[in-house]
Amino acid sequence: MVVASRTPILSEKFQSIELPVIDMSAPRSVASSLIIKACQDFGFFKVINHGVSQDIISKMEQESLDFFAKPLSEKLQAGPANPFGYGCKNIGFNGDVGEVEYLLFNTNPVSIDQKSKTISNEPEKFSSLMSSYIEAVREVACEILDLVAEGTWVQDTSVFSRMIRDADSDSILRLNHYPAMPILQQKHCKDRDTSSPSYNCNKVGFGEHSDPQILTILRSNDVSGLQISLNDGVWITVPPDPTSFCVNVGDVLQAISNGRFLSVRHRALTNSYKSRMSMAYFAAPPLHAIISAPPEMVTPFRPSLYRPFTWAEYKKATYSLRLGDSRLDLFRKQEGDE
Repeated sequence: MVVASRTPILSEKFQSIELPVIDMSAPRSVASSLIIKACQDFGFFKVINHGVSQDIISKMEQESLDFFAKPLSEKLQAGPANPFGYGCKNIGFNGDVGEVEYLLFNTNPVSIDQKSKTISNEPEKFSSLMSSYIEAVREVACEILDLVAEGTWVQDTSVFSRMIRDADSDSILRLNHYPAMPILQQKHCKDRDTSSPSYNCNKVGFGEHSDPQILTILRSNDVSGLQISLNDGVWITVPPDPTSFCVNVGDVLQAISNGRFLSVRHRALTNSYKSRMSMAYFAAPPLHAIISAPPEMVTPFRPSLYRPFTWAEYKKATYSLRLGDSRLDLFRKQEGDE
């Protein structure tokens, strides 16, 4: 278990940060306190000894790579991503673009079964593997949320995890593939992949944004690309680590923690010498779920920051804005609100 300093590690060539690493096999009180500190200070952390089988992870990664290696004409048969299926470069509904191709799934088993028929030559095998992976990472997310509730003295310790265990949970799984991009021959470039050995300019694979859901559980291969912004305008590279899951706070968790936890803006850059692949599980509540901070999160010294809203309301607001636009501010309490 490592709790990093919030001060970025700086050098002559790059700035990067080692995120806190949480051992999920540690005593609950220890893991809980470290997770809470990481959520407050960074909004991002890594987890090890999480209980997800390496066999399931490896098979999921291989199935994903096999799909993205197919000719474009075959991949297009699994699309368009409206909202689920195969997409390429067009990230959202508002003209957001990036150097990425992806598969997007609803985590409902019936939906996965249907989509698998257009993705794999062995749809039953693919569907079973996908469902097993989703179930495993959902358990990691639920355990983290239970530890958050315990560490913040919330009386109902399953109040957060219950939202994603719900049969109507709106959680999704996204498989992102960032093809290797040619080196840009420029002397100056705003979007550098500063952790790359060649230190060349790289294109934005997925633009600046925060995740709207509760929590994200991310797995990526050993290729750099993820960057976070702890301070406005300053991008810090997170070195790749294929031995752990990277976890980050979503907008909804910031709201239900009454602003105590940080939903941090992040982005992904392409790599000039190797493709990058990531698997992101976005834990979300049901559409009808009311998002509000439990009483233990609201005190006279920390009054309620956000008005109650449903996940459906917030999701609609998310889709109405361009990538990177502020969303939680739309739901902040105004003076005079009860």
